[in-house]
This record gives sequence, C-alpha cells and structure tokens, in this order.
Amino acid sequence: MTAVRVGVFGLLGSGNLGNDGSLEAVLGYLRAEHPEAVVDALCGGPEVVAARYGIPATRLHWYRGEYRTASRAGAIAGKGLGKLVDAVRTAAWVRRHDVVIVPGMGVLEATLPLRPWGFPYSLFLLCASGRLLRTRVALVGVGADTISDRPTRALVRRSARLAAYRSYRDALSRDAMRAMGVDTSRDEVYPDLAFALPTPSASAPSGPPDPPGPVCVGVMDFHGGNDDRARAEEIHRRYLDGTTRFVRALVEDGRPVRLLTGDGCDAAVVAAILDAVDSPLVTAAEAASLADLMKETAAADAVVATRYHNLVCALKAGTPTLALSYAAKSDALMESMGLGAYCHPAREVDADRLLEQFRSLEGRSAELRRTLAERNLAATRQLGDQFTALTAALFPAADHVHTLREAS
Repeated sequence: MTAVRVGVFGLLGSGNLGNDGSLEAVLGYLRAEHPEAVVDALCGGPEVVAARYGIPATRLHWYRGEYRTASRAGAIAGKGLGKLVDAVRTAAWVRRHDVVIVPGMGVLEATLPLRPWGFPYSLFLLCASGRLLRTRVALVGVGADTISDRPTRALVRRSARLAAYRSYRDALSRDAMRAMGVDTSRDEVYPDLAFALPTPSASAPSGPPDPPGPVCVGVMDFHGGNDDRARAEEIHRRYLDGTTRFVRALVEDGRPVRLLTGDGCDAAVVAAILDAVDSPLVTAAEAASLADLMKETAAADAVVATRYHNLVCALKAGTPTLALSYAAKSDALMESMGLGAYCHPAREVDADRLLEQFRSLEGRSAELRRTLAERNLAATRQLGDQFTALTAALFPAADHVHTLREAS
C-alpha cells in the first residue's frame, strides 16, 4: 500500500507554545493511528519544527521579513513580490500531498492584531490550492470568532468554505463561522487538541498546604485585539499595571509567584513585573513546550493566566485556575471546564477585584480539583472521537481496515 503523504501547516515553530502543542497532539495521533504516513510541514519556524519533531519542514513565506513592518520601498516591494511567489510555492507544496492538516490554533479569528495579507492570505492560498489540486485540507480543532474587518472576514470565510474538513475547539467558534456565512451543518465541536497531550504525573496536593504554596501567573504581551489598535498602548498599560499590582499583593501575603509565558514576545512583560516587584518570591519559568507549562501549573496551588493555552495547560493539569480573559474563547473554555465564575477582563484588570476572585477560587480548591478531573476525562474521550472522525474523513482506506480488524 502506498504511504499517505500528510502535510501540516501553520505558524508552527515560531515561538507560540500553544500552536506547537496543537501540532504535537496531531503528530501523536498520526504516529499512533497512521504510522505509515509520510509527514512534513509548511510553517513559520521550519528549523525549530524539524529539530523538535523530526519531520522535514519548509518556510511558510518566501520573503523572510514577512512579519516585520515594511516602511522602505525595498521592503514593501519584497513583501508584494513575496505574495506572488508564495502563491506558487504553496500550490507546489500542496500538490505533493494527499492530505494537509491545519492543527488547531485560532486560524479563523482575529482576537489579536491581524492583517488580511498576513496569515489569512496564507490560509486562503492553502485552501484554494487544496480545492484546485484535489488535496484534502482539514481545519482540525481550530478557533474562530466573528471578524469585523471586511477583507480579513472575506479571506477567512472563503478559506473555511474551501476546506474539505472542519472541526472547532468550542461551540462559539462554530457559531461564529455560521454567522459569517459558512455552512457548519456537518462541522463538529471537540475540546482543544492540547487536551490530548499527556498529563504531567506530578500534581499539587488536594488541599492548601500550610504555609500556602506557589501561584503561577501567566502573562501576555497584551495590547487588545484587531479592533483595539487606536488604544492598544492604553490597554497594555492598564493590563500590566493591574497584573503587577496583583503579583505584588500575593508577595505581600508571602506567596511564591511563578511567572509563565506562552510566546517569546511575553518576555518583556515578565521583565517589567520582575523589575517592578523586585522580590525573591517572584521567579520566571523557562518553558519551551506545553508539557513544561503543564508541569509548572501542576506544581502550583492555583493559576491566574491570560494566554489561552496557559489556561488549557492549567486546566489539563487539574489546577484551580482564574482566567484574565481577553476573548470570548477564554470564557467558553472556562465554562466548559466548570470554572466559568472565575474570569476577569484582561482589558480592565482591577487588582483588588482580582484578588477577591482569587481568594474565592482557593477557598473552593478541593471541589474544583474534583470537577477538573471529571471534565478532563470527558475531554479525553471526546478527542478520541475527534481522531476517529478525522481518520474516517481523511484516511478512508485506513478506516476501512480498522473496521475490519475490529469486526474480526
């Protein structure tokens, strides 16, 4: 039997741990269920992906300055030419595959600043090439949100329509695509792909120790979303000030604080908090993967976090968690895991109110750990269904063989 050629696509290996965690979950599925598949990537950080995951990888963009602001004529011309070259490069890459998987990520949303000619254009090239060349493109467990910017919305909507398979990480995402004119009648919702990753063996005790243990605070280089560009700096200052005040209050209570990030750009926020609080009780973790983040959160009494996949890691680890929520996806995730009462707006961080919510969270620690254990078991079962559905949609021959084996 000829090996199936599978491509994985996205801003992978670019410093965002959540994106890479979604890739890791899909690679785990492919290696377990389709070990014969030949896998490679078209991605943002090919060197990182090749070294970390052992698969061949190609750079997503021909022009290396794609994500730098172009102000000079040469850079503007390079970006423009790059768009044309990328159309040819993407089609040539897609042609070499039977299946292309976009693993998770918020590829159908604009909850953070986003230009239409950036990743939305790249995704459109992928999905259009797949339809033209009869390569099945699957958007697996992706995030979506209603987009107000018309060019971005048009590209995202068209990409979704051209994909051969779609599933979402929450009902909010499916509803958003339906609202933007995509027929979602055959699309399913499953938990975020990161819930398929191994759970860390270490776990914090079921009750608060005496003295109280460490608190993980996940920070983000947060400047608002696509519609907040005019007041981005104001939002960032308010977020940083409120988060810093909260960390200082924890330290004044004698609590060790462990600062977490989820992307390389978050390092500046960590540095600012360390400088402002200046206490040996505050340290910064150097996590290189979602597995590292899960280990950090599993060892904590509680977690307060902003980035979506910091929340996923803490919830997956079974640790009581409070979300500094910057988008509806965070609220939906917390609600699905039974912690909907513990969300706080990232755009309006009120340190006093946040501390009050945090103390309420810790007061219910034992109860919430039991709830998270139950919800995590359910998420694992649902992701098993996701991978079964994916096999049926993308690998029908393999699914037929699997069915025969079960019958025998």
